[in-house]
Amino acid sequence: MVDNTLLERKNLDNSDSVNRDGIDNLYVALIHYPVSNKIGSTIASALTTIDMHDIARASMTFGVKGFYVITPLMDQQVLAHEVIQHWTDGIGGELNPFRKKALELIRVVSTFEDAVMEIEAERNEPVIAIATSAIENNSVNKNIITTQELYKKITSNESYLIAFGTAWGMTHSFIQNCDFILEPIYGTTGYNHLSVRSAASIILDRISRNLMN
Repeated sequence: MVDNTLLERKNLDNSDSVNRDGIDNLYVALIHYPVSNKIGSTIASALTTIDMHDIARASMTFGVKGFYVITPLMDQQVLAHEVIQHWTDGIGGELNPFRKKALELIRVVSTFEDAVMEIEAERNEPVIAIATSAIENNSVNKNIITTQELYKKITSNESYLIAFGTAWGMTHSFIQNCDFILEPIYGTTGYNHLSVRSAASIILDRISRNLMN
């Protein structure tokens, strides 16, 4: 079995990616409320720690400025902080400094509005909210854009916050309140039930590829 910790530590020694300049106006958010369950009711979903790890690592890889974990549930916020503390200030950070760098990007807040206000204060620029969904949303939000169109916008001074939903996705009203919605990720089949961490990685990779071209 391959030891992922050893691979990450080797990458840390042999790569300059940790020191590479990031995209200083791009942020991501993992939404645990308001999201929908399978029957369409609005819920607050439980935190999945692997999502925190993997989206933080993708964010670090593609130069994201900050990664927000959004939940109003205090027990879930405590859990999130415990995970972050273990990998940044605890023994996890000592054993795996590469993972430490990634999890230092995570910021835990109660609401999406809290994240927006924090980013506005940090950069002193308006925040453009971008929703994501696996479903065609022509009836939900007319401002549907591709990752290529989004990358062109990111070259401006405004801050951009991409929201990823947990459970069965963000609620209709949440998506409506965003400035734009990214088109769904299309594969080669009609199946598009990706994990949120896979979707985040794919979208960030596509944006990054456009920025590098």
